Amino acid sequence: MNASTSIRRIVTVAAGAALITVCSWISIPMTVPFTLQTFAVCLIAALFGTGTGMLSLLVYVLLGLAGLPVFSGFRGGAGALLGPTGGYIIGFFFTALIVGTVASARKRSFPSLVLSMAAGVLVCYAFGTAWFMTVYARTTGPIGLSTALGWCVFPYLIPDAAKILLAAWLTRRLYPVVARKRTGS
Repeated sequence: MNASTSIRRIVTVAAGAALITVCSWISIPMTVPFTLQTFAVCLIAALFGTGTGMLSLLVYVLLGLAGLPVFSGFRGGAGALLGPTGGYIIGFFFTALIVGTVASARKRSFPSLVLSMAAGVLVCYAFGTAWFMTVYARTTGPIGLSTALGWCVFPYLIPDAAKILLAAWLTRRLYPVVARKRTGS
């Protein structure tokens, strides 16, 4: 790896972490407000692959752990990550792994992007909801799965579907440019 490739990779990872941060700060007010984090994670992993997606997330999480307000609601610190919704942030790693792997293997076709992003988000939901139930039980008391899904998943299904479709569409539009930049054309 030459110096210009290393610099390009560092800049791409930093830009990915910055995009996730900015998207975590954008809160769309609805009955249950939602952010654009899943959109950013899916887009970065689909455009740049598993490695860059995972490194961008790692930088994002490390910045949050260092206390910088990168998480939703301008929160930072270990408390935000170890709290009831921290499992969804950890679940983003699974999303990036699934989306990046499928995007690279399937040549980024729209159907494979949508399906991989949906699968990645579902795995994130599963991990995050299990985490939520565990932390909630320790701090407040046991909670049933249907209640946890009603609070943590069901309100987000339609917004996340819209974010997945937008991320897949943008990937199809932007990937030819990204691929040319990678090869130096």
